[in-house]
Amino acid sequence: MNKPDPGWEYYRSFLAVMREGSLSGAARLLGLTQPTVGRHVDALEDALGISLFMRSQNGLSPTDSALSLMPHAEAMASAAEALQRAASGTADEDRGTVRLTASEIIGTEVLPSMLTSFRAKHPLIEIEMMISNRNSDLLRREADIAIRMAQPTQSALVAKKVGTVHLGLHAHPAYIEKYGLPSSLEELREHPVIGYDRNASIRRLNLSGIELTRDFFSYRCDSDVAQYAMLKAGYGIGVCQYPLGARDGLVSFMPDAFDFPLDIWIVMHEDLRGNRRMRLIFDHLAETLAAYAKAAGRPARKA
Repeated sequence: MNKPDPGWEYYRSFLAVMREGSLSGAARLLGLTQPTVGRHVDALEDALGISLFMRSQNGLSPTDSALSLMPHAEAMASAAEALQRAASGTADEDRGTVRLTASEIIGTEVLPSMLTSFRAKHPLIEIEMMISNRNSDLLRREADIAIRMAQPTQSALVAKKVGTVHLGLHAHPAYIEKYGLPSSLEELREHPVIGYDRNASIRRLNLSGIELTRDFFSYRCDSDVAQYAMLKAGYGIGVCQYPLGARDGLVSFMPDAFDFPLDIWIVMHEDLRGNRRMRLIFDHLAETLAAYAKAAGRPARKA
């Protein structure tokens, strides 16, 4: 007699154990008891006829089979969450849940005021925010709408470019008052520069041909938000978007030495175009992000 297919709750427990690394962590994440999570994992192993974890005194270690199942379980989780969002309101209502994703800086520094003004107009639409510099997979419905800094390539996505924001060198007035500003790249080496630790983004930066390594930076952190916090605190010189720098009273300088343009795109799956709440927030973000990009462009280059 064939064994019944394992239910979603078994895969959900398996996924939680993979993410948390233990039965106790998975139980806390799911709001279940540890024995319940353990029974789910045992039942899933029995139903599939494979071993998912190696048990030892040090805890659980995923097997190769578990690692191969992980992306499929994540896809199931994304589909289940998308199903819940779809059921939160009908397609023609100004109510329900919308899941957004954006980079660290856009999600924490740029979007909050825009989403606040959106809620004032549409208080019955709830927002789920996923902040990550990794591009979420909209085809797998990890999110409904994404703000991206590069043009998507998948044909099943609806994408709109709303503007271009430039990044440049900035410093806080308090820092400038104490230490002044460099007038050349050679002088920049004498100042504390805020930058990346191990992030591959170091390779994307270009200071008029200077090859950057982590040793160039006096403060190293792979979090864009942490870097920006140090820049606003007056720790040293850093890179930020011109509209943000202008908003927070930072001083930009040497635009000829460094200029990094970022296109802003709003993206969603084409199947969501007929959904009213998706369309409302898509259009609102298109309008407000376009205004943001125009608010403070980079200084004119010297002739």
